[in-house]
Amino acid sequence: MIWPQHYDPLHNTTLSTLVAAVPVVVLLAAIAWLKIRIHFAALLGLAIALGIALLVYAMPVKAALAATAFGAAYGLFPIGWIILNLIFLYSLTVKSGLFDVLRESLAKLAPDPRVQVILIAFAFGAFFEGAAGFGTPVAVTAAMLIGLGFKPLQASGLSLIANTAPVAFGALGTPIIALNSVLGGDEKMLHALSQMVGRQLPFFSLIVPFWVVWAMAGWRGMLGVWPAALTAGVAFAVPQFLVSNFHGPWLVDIVASVCSIIATVVLLKFWKPKAAATSAPTASEEIKPSLAPTSSAKLRAAWLPWILLSALVFVWGVPAVKKQLNNISSPAFPVSGLHNAVVRTSPIVPAPTAEKPTPPEEAVFKLNWLSATGTGILLAALLAGLIMGFRPAQLARSYWETLVRVRYSLITIAAMLALGYVTRYSGTDATLGLALAKTGKLYPFFGTLLGWLGVALTGSDTASNVLFGSLQKISAEQIGVSPILMGAANSSGGVMGKMVDAQSIVVASTATNWFGHEGSILRYVFFHSLALAALVGILVLLQAYVAPFTSMVVK
Repeated sequence: MIWPQHYDPLHNTTLSTLVAAVPVVVLLAAIAWLKIRIHFAALLGLAIALGIALLVYAMPVKAALAATAFGAAYGLFPIGWIILNLIFLYSLTVKSGLFDVLRESLAKLAPDPRVQVILIAFAFGAFFEGAAGFGTPVAVTAAMLIGLGFKPLQASGLSLIANTAPVAFGALGTPIIALNSVLGGDEKMLHALSQMVGRQLPFFSLIVPFWVVWAMAGWRGMLGVWPAALTAGVAFAVPQFLVSNFHGPWLVDIVASVCSIIATVVLLKFWKPKAAATSAPTASEEIKPSLAPTSSAKLRAAWLPWILLSALVFVWGVPAVKKQLNNISSPAFPVSGLHNAVVRTSPIVPAPTAEKPTPPEEAVFKLNWLSATGTGILLAALLAGLIMGFRPAQLARSYWETLVRVRYSLITIAAMLALGYVTRYSGTDATLGLALAKTGKLYPFFGTLLGWLGVALTGSDTASNVLFGSLQKISAEQIGVSPILMGAANSSGGVMGKMVDAQSIVVASTATNWFGHEGSILRYVFFHSLALAALVGILVLLQAYVAPFTSMVVK
């Protein structure tokens, strides 16, 4: 039997919206204010979402339980698989002593912690976002900042704030490609969406380096390193605009991040910031960089694991390589009780006709274990471990220790994705989206916040685009603005929600060995997330109605 979703189960839009929001409100309140351990908070939010899906939305029990299992499985693979193997690699470099060498080399290159945030969290993190996405940049950069002497809260929060502007083009353009598929677009529309996002996010690529230093060191501290922030921002924003508008969404972050890293490193050869009395973190005595010179051989050995990681993650992300690996082994399992058992209804999707009925929602778990980014990371870790001198038995023991370390993080991510999938297949996410869609001429602003909400709920700009892409198109046509503009706004607004989604926060807390303090991280980043999302919304509103911004809109 096929179950059609309905978006006003209480026959009162306000009440239905309030009930649909309960799981999200409870989850955030439990994490940020009640200070409940995040894995318990995630399980509590999941239980409430299940109860609402079953009792209020009348979702079939089998479908609701299947959605829970589907989401939990996706949380463990591929997302948990990435985190587990990345923390494994990091732990090997720490045990070998090479992470200390890497930290010292970065500290000597950019001794000022404000510049370290720009170079590592923004520019270096953008490379990993472009190559892999799915939490990889936050895990890598947060771990590096911890090694440079940052406190766990600062390392986590600053990595989350910095990982915003690249997200829409992350994982070789996956969010834009997914958005195009939901809109039923061809290659021409794919390029139009890429161009439109590329005319929104470069403004924020300029802002974010300044913003992240301001969040860390205050206004005066930020002014002290404005040349580095400006250089990194311009060197990222210009290639981001050019590649997205004249090539496509695939290599935007890779090219822009490499340009930003090179430009910042070159600047540091000729310019050094003046020391300033700020609230910026400084390396503690026990991990303060040594002034003794490091041999070039040891320096190469310290960078090798991360070079291997970058190379293999990039290769694993190349579509031709991914396709070849999937041809070798990529089993897919339709989820019993959920696959083709739920259908979205109008106005989330166009009203069905006899010629074009609405297809039911697919629910297929793809165990693409060979082509998964986490597998490339594991291979990099194993190769690096052998090169560092670890024996196979030592590698196995270290892997087990890593699994024990991240066990609660994996439980949390599984519960969070289960919650997201229950809201998606029950239709509660659409109820929230429709509430924002009823804002008339202000819809370009609130539609952008809808993208923010989607990522905050699901932890993925790709998932947000899949959830709300069709709604954005329908709403845009109803109020007479460009569907390309609002589709792009969903993705551009969504990137700012990446800071506050529980999945990213858990990744950050795990990478900094600060699990259990997720509420503090959420409170640290929440204002920044909402403020930046509002600024994106204002830009989209200007692009919809106000010249000369309207000339930027792709038709």
